[in-house]
Amino acid sequence: MDIFEGEDFVKFIERFDTDLTCKQYLSDIKWEDGYTCNKCSHKRYSSRPDYSRVCTKCKHVESTTANTMFHNVKFGIRKAFLIVFEMTATSKGISASQASKRYGVTRKTAWLFMHKVRISMKSSMNMPIKGRVQVDEFTIGGKENLKVGRSKNIKKKKVVCAVELTDEDKVKRVYSLSIPDYSSKSLVTIFEKHISKIAKVTTDEWTGYKPLMKDYDITQIPSLSGMNFKQLHHIIHQIKTWTRTIYSWVHKKHIDKYLDEYSFRINRSIYKQTIFHKLIERIVYDKPLSYMEIISVGK
Repeated sequence: MDIFEGEDFVKFIERFDTDLTCKQYLSDIKWEDGYTCNKCSHKRYSSRPDYSRVCTKCKHVESTTANTMFHNVKFGIRKAFLIVFEMTATSKGISASQASKRYGVTRKTAWLFMHKVRISMKSSMNMPIKGRVQVDEFTIGGKENLKVGRSKNIKKKKVVCAVELTDEDKVKRVYSLSIPDYSSKSLVTIFEKHISKIAKVTTDEWTGYKPLMKDYDITQIPSLSGMNFKQLHHIIHQIKTWTRTIYSWVHKKHIDKYLDEYSFRINRSIYKQTIFHKLIERIVYDKPLSYMEIISVGK
């Protein structure tokens, strides 16, 4: 198929000028490896003008959005494509309020669809960091005092962040997770999900990391107000600024979805030519979720 590449908004709206062209794109992805009826497993079909397929045996009709995260999108697939494009091609994404005004949908509808997209942005956790990585914690929300260190403000959301570095000390990958506290029991979650036991990990001298040393290669050094972790603290500053300026406020229950969005975008910053296409693939391959399932993800 002719996949869409690039970040040019004009080219994007020219390529996807109607719902029908978007459905054709979904069809090419969904049935790239062939068609199988999800009712009777028959493999022969006939096509309809809207690119849905009809099983020649049981006559079951399957649309391009059925059994995907696009299922039950009420405001048109083209608007959905535009929102996905803005969530990937732009450096800071878009808020539900902005999407609501820009595309003429309710804020709740935009919020719900964008959470579907964020769920598809979640890391597969199949490629843990094996090289150099820095780990630290920070908080989101509440009054910003621009002070490096651990806040005990109960109104703030606590987050642990891991940044993989290249040999040239450039940021390669970023992963962040919300945590209930700064104990080793909470801090180990990001190690278990995203960091290989052969990785070379550097942390500050917080005691919560010491129990993890028996399983991971961890070196502790003084933070020096973040000066020893410049790349990591630059990323932390970006995440804080992004959530504060784009979203103003994020609910504790959903913070991980927003962190997944940030990581998805920054981890593919050198692959921006295909980032939209790769996310559409994920949305197509992911199964549809109900409203209750969506709002419960991240609890």
